Formats: sequence, C-alpha cells, structure tokens
Amino acid sequence: MRTFQRTLDRTGVLQVDSVNVLQRAHYMPLYSRMGPYDTGLLHRAAERGPRRVVEYWAHVQAYMDVGLWPVMAHRRDFYRSRRGKWAVLREDPELERALLAEIADRGASTARDLDDGLPRSKEHWGWNWSRARQVLDYLYTVGDLAVAGRTGSFEVRYDLPERVLPREVLDRPTPPVAEQHLELVRRAARSHGVATRPCLRDYFRIPRLEQVRPAVEILLETGELEEVRIEGWDRPAYLHRDARRPRRVAARSLLSPFDPVVWERERTERLFGFRYRIEIYVPAPQRVHGYYVLPFLLGDQIVARVDLKADRAAGVLRVPGAFAEPGAPADTAEELAAELVRLAGWLGLDDVRVGERGDLAAALAGALAAGWGASHPAG
Repeated sequence: MRTFQRTLDRTGVLQVDSVNVLQRAHYMPLYSRMGPYDTGLLHRAAERGPRRVVEYWAHVQAYMDVGLWPVMAHRRDFYRSRRGKWAVLREDPELERALLAEIADRGASTARDLDDGLPRSKEHWGWNWSRARQVLDYLYTVGDLAVAGRTGSFEVRYDLPERVLPREVLDRPTPPVAEQHLELVRRAARSHGVATRPCLRDYFRIPRLEQVRPAVEILLETGELEEVRIEGWDRPAYLHRDARRPRRVAARSLLSPFDPVVWERERTERLFGFRYRIEIYVPAPQRVHGYYVLPFLLGDQIVARVDLKADRAAGVLRVPGAFAEPGAPADTAEELAAELVRLAGWLGLDDVRVGERGDLAAALAGALAAGWGASHPAG
C-alpha cells in the first residue's frame, strides 16, 4: 500500500473508462509504474475507510486523492450553475429530493436499484441513461452525492458524501477559487515534472489558460517551479523543483490509451516524437493501428505500439497488430515480447498470440517463440 500511495501521489489521478477489452483504464497506469500488482489495493483505497481516493470529474471521470475534494468546489459550483456536465438538465427538484431520500435510507445504490422504468435515451455513444440516471449524475457532479464504488458490472454506486469521504476532508474550509486553481496547478506540475502552461491546464482540466497563469507566477516566486526551455518546443516551460533527471532511464512498460503520459497529444508528440490517436470510436475500416492500441515505452522513448485484446475465455492475450516507431532500437521486438508475457501473467492469461498486422508482428512472434518473455523479466 505504501508503494501504491507513492505512485498515486506522483500520478495524481487515474482516469476511469468503461472499455474492458484489455483491462479497465484506471488499473493500467499503476501497472505501468509498479509492474504486476494486486488490483485489490485500488479497491481498498477507493472503497474502504479511511478512503484514499474518490471518483470525481477530476480530469474526466477519474480517481483522485480525497484531499482534492475541497479544491474541486469551483467545479461543483460550475456544474450546479449550468445544470450538468454536457447539456442543461431540466430542473426536477421533486425527483432530486426523492433520490437523495432513498439513498439516505437504503445506503449506496446504483441507478438500476433506483430506476422505476422512466424513459431512456440512446445518445452519447449508445449510453442508455434513464431520467433517474441523469439526475444521479447531476447530483454527483455538484457534490450532493459521491461515488461509493462500482459493481462487478461497472455500475456506479452512489451514496451521501458523508458516508464516502473522510470527515476531516469534508470539514475543511473551501479555499478561494484562485487558491483552488493554485493547488491543482501545483499538483499537475509535480506529476508532469516539466510542463508548459497548456499542459498544466489540461491535467485537471482547468477551464481557461488565464486561470493557470497566476498560479504559475506564484509557484515561480516560491521556487516550486523554474522556467526552462524544452528542446523542440517554442513556448516557455516549467520544471518542478522535485523533478529528477536521471543519467539513465531503464523503464519498460505498456501505457494505457488513457495514461497521463499520452493525455495531452501535443505534449506527447513534442517530447517523444510520437503521434497518437485513440481509434476506439473510429469505424473499423478506417482504423490505422487497431481498436485498443497501447504505446510501448522503452527507456525514455516510445518505440512501438500494439493493438491488444484479452481473450479471457481462451486464456490468451491477443496481439492483432504490432507496429514499430521510426528509429526503434534493434531489440524492440524482444523487449516487447517480455513485456507482453509479463502483462499476460498479471491479467491471468496463459499465452500470447500475435496476428499479422504491422511491421513488427513477425519479429514479435519470433521473439515470443524463442521464449524471450519467459527468460527476461522487466528491466
């Protein structure tokens, strides 16, 4: 748990996504940084008292440190003022009161538990939300409810904030909005190590760049940030005082499509020369690399990308496509093979099978056949 906490402190937020073709998105950034770990640690941190993390719209839907609750007050107020996240939700005070009273009485509940068959819509990529579900989501975004956890089928369980968040967190005074932005920028800077203002804005999705500038100025004055230049970047950047530049980086891991390293596409392309797009919502004939494609980090470079699928029924990690980046080192296939074997073991899968798509597929299949993954653990 101490290792988990250190990793969470550095990463800051874990994006939540429902796609489960490989592994739920919020588990993967921890794996990428810690290696194979017990996912029960995240469940303990999120669902048992005293909770260490709570779900909220922190980047998008994400687990965040419970200590961020007071500095998200401006976001809760914004959603209350505009009646929802995406579209204005028509007022229905009677339904709001009824849902709050029912949850207060019965405890943590899903929308399915509370749904009485109200009309549903099929908007937003096929989500099938009832009126009750829409109101529950609104009540969560404004802080009248909190996420107590999720069911095995990934349904949100809502409860009263006082039954989810530690009392001492709820009792903290709400800082002025400028101080809320300052804390979010401070944490974003610590997680990034080095970043431009747009990077710092994006990490916790602060609405406007001008809300970031005063925070950056304060952090420069206090010495928490130092203004620097990043090679290949034509705008100022800021180095956090705790960032370390090691002589050598020995990383080897796959990154989720929702990993903070690849959130901000311009940052990823500038720092790594890696152009990345998620193709989940692209029609299959138009996909370039595949449905669920993970970048492969080796050393301090992203050297390849692989389309992955966990075939749980067959116990196989399937690799429909594998693609090398320009300038990928000669041992990319062997190192990727070892990482895929490690990932498969963490997912409880017995085998890795490579398809034919991509310029790295044949070499990767050969490395796996040679038993590279079994004899070369993570570096």
